[in-house]
Amino acid sequence: MPGFEVNLMSRPLSFRCQSRRPTGRPLVCAVAGAAMMLAFAPSAAKAQIAPPVITPLDYSAPRSGMIALTDIGSNFLRRLGKEATWGYNVALGSNPNGGGASESMTNSAVRTWAEGYGLGARTNPQGDFVGDTRSTVGGVAGLGVTLAPGFNVNISIDQSRTKIDVPLAFQTGMIDLTQLGIVASYTSGAWTIAGAAVQGFGRISTNRDTGFGFATSGYSARVTGFLGELSYYYGIGDTRIVPKANIEYVRGSTATMQETGGLEPISAGPTFAERARVMFGAEVGRYWIFDQKVLDLSAYAKFVDNFHQYIAPVAVSAPFSGTITVQGIRESTYGTDFGSSASLTLTRAARIYLNYDGKYRASNSSHQGTLGLELKW
Repeated sequence: MPGFEVNLMSRPLSFRCQSRRPTGRPLVCAVAGAAMMLAFAPSAAKAQIAPPVITPLDYSAPRSGMIALTDIGSNFLRRLGKEATWGYNVALGSNPNGGGASESMTNSAVRTWAEGYGLGARTNPQGDFVGDTRSTVGGVAGLGVTLAPGFNVNISIDQSRTKIDVPLAFQTGMIDLTQLGIVASYTSGAWTIAGAAVQGFGRISTNRDTGFGFATSGYSARVTGFLGELSYYYGIGDTRIVPKANIEYVRGSTATMQETGGLEPISAGPTFAERARVMFGAEVGRYWIFDQKVLDLSAYAKFVDNFHQYIAPVAVSAPFSGTITVQGIRESTYGTDFGSSASLTLTRAARIYLNYDGKYRASNSSHQGTLGLELKW
């Protein structure tokens, strides 16, 4: 009698027909084998479906969130520094007659300002990161006090919301961030020195399309920053040249992330990124006086050297796919910043202004527009 053996322990399913007689029955064996293969084929194909495998692509939105977090903190620091040593304010404060304003315009002990701004940024693909686009809208309110001749202290609060889009990874995100800032400046003759500090806290949320539903997460984030700036005001009639040197430090950190929903939700431990940079550049500006108003236009350029960057790697895991280590995204070491400003003094106590600030790096760029109103009394 022919014997039949079916091996169910290996894939693909195997079948063997043996005959213990000199003359077997090949046709019978063939028919029986085909029937057995058809009977077990569905379960064998099902067994070959591999479980999902976690990759750095799954962690794209949180990586983009860390980039945005440090950039938002850096931009707020820049605006604080601009309030302290921006050439127009220094020109009027240290040389009001030459600046075209009366003494009564510049001796106000208290001033307030409010700003609305929009920011667009993008990071190019690098390594296993597929690139992103980000858009931010926010508002700033501030209060400044002159404590002594040449010595000013400003405090301000910034509230912003940032949308993150990583289209090639089918992921989006949102950052709601509140920042508190303080800046102190001292002007002596043509020299001004200023220092600023920022502390921010907020929440990051992400949304990832897994192909079998959406995996979402929400976790807390913090940002800390410090800025020091030294500038020198050199006036030539209605024109000024203001060389500047800056040093900046920003640190962003996030808490543990845990997704819910979707196929194979991932989790990641807390992580942080820090960056220190120096910047050298100059502002060039000119003012015009008409109808008891002062129109001031200026532009600046800076060379940027990110002399220290550390982005901590983070362990990312999934229930059935194990754990991998994902590295954060670095900014290119060297870059340039460009910007321009238009300021119109309406009355002795009111001024409106419009600013543009651009950051250009080999791996990313950003463009910010700010519309502000300043009141003095």
